[in-house]
Amino acid sequence: MPPLTKTPLSEGLLRLVGQPVSAIDTPSLVVDLDAMQRNLSRMVEFARKHDIRWRPHAKMHKSSALARLQMQAGAVGVCVQKTAEAEAMAAGGVTDIYISNEVVAPAKLARVAELAHALAQANGQLAIAVDSLEGVRRLANAMDDRRQSGPPAVMDVFVEIDVGQGRCGVAPGRLALELALEIRRHPALRFAGLQAYHGRAQHLRTPQARRDAIAQVVQDVLFTRKLIEREGIPVDLVTGAGTGSMVCEAASGVYGELQAGSFLFMDADYAANERDPAQPQFEHALFVKAEVMSSGLLHAVCDAGHKSHAIDSGLPRVLALEPTGELDYLNGGDEHGVLKPARGNQRVPRLDETVWLIPGHCDPTVNLHNHLVGVVGGLQQGRVDKIIRIDARGALT
Repeated sequence: MPPLTKTPLSEGLLRLVGQPVSAIDTPSLVVDLDAMQRNLSRMVEFARKHDIRWRPHAKMHKSSALARLQMQAGAVGVCVQKTAEAEAMAAGGVTDIYISNEVVAPAKLARVAELAHALAQANGQLAIAVDSLEGVRRLANAMDDRRQSGPPAVMDVFVEIDVGQGRCGVAPGRLALELALEIRRHPALRFAGLQAYHGRAQHLRTPQARRDAIAQVVQDVLFTRKLIEREGIPVDLVTGAGTGSMVCEAASGVYGELQAGSFLFMDADYAANERDPAQPQFEHALFVKAEVMSSGLLHAVCDAGHKSHAIDSGLPRVLALEPTGELDYLNGGDEHGVLKPARGNQRVPRLDETVWLIPGHCDPTVNLHNHLVGVVGGLQQGRVDKIIRIDARGALT
């Protein structure tokens, strides 16, 4: 496993701990630790109530410290999407990792095999998803090559079926069976079950639309599972689900594991969904702290542009707090955000005033920053409690 290069936290950052929120420079990515802990507690209770495992996506926060916190709370492990993310999590002490994505490049598969053996020696586990016969064979070859230079390890392998995302995965049914049969031909691999994640369903706005989408997913999963089990191959686990639809998968009786991750921070796009009454009330916990750098008669400008937050799911929302009241955030480019009064609010923010932005999409926003500033006691009267390193920032390979 390649060594993880960590940029040391600056003395200025470390000196922030214990200081009031007002001391945080702008723009900065800030986590309300109290809200985050409430979100975590609600997820723990939800999983316990439904007697279901949960394996949150660490690609959202990219922090081994937060991954360990989730596992201490009851998560069985974490998901990632990239080999480099898995390496960063392992280097940070996370021992149960699932790459819920396909890896087919030989150089990357050599790293996957190396990591699988390293985790096995630490009594941990690495799992991966596949959606092609060639991918299975390349993975098996990489594992066999690695076994020649150390104790053997067995990797859990999930067959991914396309249940509506239109991205990776084979069609439900016979093709999935062929992959399960191929996995079982290789001693270094173990067929662990089905990966069935419907990403598009996460952002369907009404509960009924999400229920309808997942109802079809469940039928596809049941059909595929039955076909595989007819061949005498047990399907031990069906894993998937996200923050938007997790109540549907949890109630299905088919899924054994939830992969919801965004619940921990809750971005503006997820908050735009109409909440299912069965879903916990997750709160916004991730913010970009910004400061007004220019103020005119009709608008103000803050110092947080697109370099501080992702816009693939829309522009950020502005948290309505006194004294600025409700504001609209408009596109100001890379380094600037234009602020205008909203809903009858006539007050334009003044120079040096603070605004708190709720990112449209938390995952790529986190990837723009080296660290998170964790605060307790609220965004206005609180204090800095810790600095959280974003270990897997830029872990794209």
